[in-house]
Amino acid sequence: MILACQKITKAFGGDTILNDISFLINEGDKAALIGINGAGKTTLLKVITGEYEADGGEVVLQRGATMGYLSQVIDVTSRRTIYEEMLDAKKDIITMEQDIRELEKAISHLSGEELEKAMEKYSQLTDRFEKSNGYAWKSEIVGVLKGLGFTEAEFDTPIHTLSGGQKTRVALSRILLTRPDIILLDEPTNHLDMDAIRWLETFLGNYRGAVLIVSHDRYFLDRVVSKVIEIENGNSQTFLGNYSRYAEKKKAQRDAQMKQYLNQQQEIQHQEEVIAKLRSFNREKSIRRAESREKMLDKMELVDKPVVLNSRMRISLEPEIISGNDVLTIEHLSKSFDNKPLFKNLNLSIRRGEVVGLLGANGTGKTTLLKIINRHLRPDGGKIHYGAKVSIGYYDQEQHVLNDEKTIFDEISDAYPKLTNTRIRNVLAAFLFTGDRVFQKIGTLSGGEKGRVSLAKLMLSNANFLILDEPTNHLDIQSREILEDAINDYEGTVFYVSHDRYFINQTATRILDLSPEGIVNYKGNYTYYLEQKEAGNIEADSDSVLGSPETSGEDADKKTEPAVSSKEDWKRSREEAARQRKRANELKKTEADISRLEEENESIKEEMNSPDIASNVSRLMELSRKYEENEEALLELYDKWEELSEE
Repeated sequence: MILACQKITKAFGGDTILNDISFLINEGDKAALIGINGAGKTTLLKVITGEYEADGGEVVLQRGATMGYLSQVIDVTSRRTIYEEMLDAKKDIITMEQDIRELEKAISHLSGEELEKAMEKYSQLTDRFEKSNGYAWKSEIVGVLKGLGFTEAEFDTPIHTLSGGQKTRVALSRILLTRPDIILLDEPTNHLDMDAIRWLETFLGNYRGAVLIVSHDRYFLDRVVSKVIEIENGNSQTFLGNYSRYAEKKKAQRDAQMKQYLNQQQEIQHQEEVIAKLRSFNREKSIRRAESREKMLDKMELVDKPVVLNSRMRISLEPEIISGNDVLTIEHLSKSFDNKPLFKNLNLSIRRGEVVGLLGANGTGKTTLLKIINRHLRPDGGKIHYGAKVSIGYYDQEQHVLNDEKTIFDEISDAYPKLTNTRIRNVLAAFLFTGDRVFQKIGTLSGGEKGRVSLAKLMLSNANFLILDEPTNHLDIQSREILEDAINDYEGTVFYVSHDRYFINQTATRILDLSPEGIVNYKGNYTYYLEQKEAGNIEADSDSVLGSPETSGEDADKKTEPAVSSKEDWKRSREEAARQRKRANELKKTEADISRLEEENESIKEEMNSPDIASNVSRLMELSRKYEENEEALLELYDKWEELSEE
């Protein structure tokens, strides 16, 4: 055990945030701390680090264990350079190396007993130095800084001149280099691009110490953690496995609890009706029986109703009209800032019904491209063609589409003046703005709240072509899953930029990878894109028109010819996906048939036990025969279900 939280409680201003939090982190554990926004995850981390004092309970850290903590807000005013800050993180190793060098010099001048003592000290020191990976400290610094997105040219940059995101990466680099026994990370991927996130996944996966992570990045959690600690309504529960495994277990747990709760409520209602009927007879015997049933109800151990979160957004994306098949065509597009080209000779096309994700390293121009398509920026060259009846809805990660001086209510009513006050309030309530909160000014809202207002405007637009720039930023996991469902149910076309790989995997039908060399097309989700890229299949795998700064015309056509193996891989992938969908549909149908027959047999048993037909022999035989037929059919369905499940 490296860390134990025992019955931690914490309240602010009378509001209890943490009620009864208990869990263990063992040496080497990689654990996630999850819960909706406001559940108390960051509060708990601050209690563990001692920044907050718990109102009750105890935090126990293994004697002598070291801890590193990455906060969401980093306020570093150091005048050191980035590299100097890393040297400070390795000062113990550097001091040890200096001591070794001093000993080496001294040994050459010593003899006798003094030499023996010096040699023994030298042996102990070099052993410690080697076990601390001392011979590789310089390469370790360079590896961590580069892994988290810094170039060698940036190593000498003073920290106080960096942006907030860069300071966070410096702080994370320092923590990783100090190698504490347990690392607490609060949203570590917020300021990392995909390459840096993948590097961090590998680093943490191989890290010998324990890690406790707060993150909304479900793909990251799937790759790193093997334990999930959930905070819900101030209480905690631990699940073994990664995030996806937790989600499965949580759904099964909630479904089972809801079924148990509803069954008990049905039984309670039945008993109350019987009690009321017995009392209505107004006879001594019937009243005694009613009282007996009441005592039985009083002794019944009630099943708690599963938590039904009122913090669930309700999104419904519906296009008002259907666009033409060709939604967007871009030819030879180029854009530069301060004579520095972002992209040149860029070509792409998007057709109706596609959900296209745009990937690429930071600075390649993804957001710029979306703004050009949405007519918020002018390109330096090239043409953009919009298809017939295309209506655009735009989600801006910087929320520039919102007016900070307006209230939430006015922001919606001014954008959609034909909506009634009741309709506006209903829409805002669906996005968790109720009562007087609808009159709160936009400028006073958090990033997540502004995101919900933007999503509300997007839903009301009834557009058939959605352009989304980092739509999951500031959303908690639950809200991200709701948005995923809305996009998957949407009948229009979607083009988005996102760093949320889980979100991309759940929604994208095609991925465009943007780089200074051009754009490459992958006809599949994020997993398919990653498989192809890691396998070295960096050519386009469709006949879409794609260009690059160095190629055009005939050369561009050659560049975009699909690799045969890539096409075959995609065909196999598509066939496998179709087979899985078919199996899932069969499984769903089988489960429905089982449920139908089980319910039918329950009804048959109730009828057979009814006094009304006790003397009706022909009806009893008919019901018995039907019951047996259903039981035989159920046995076959159970076998089929087991077979389908094992596939």
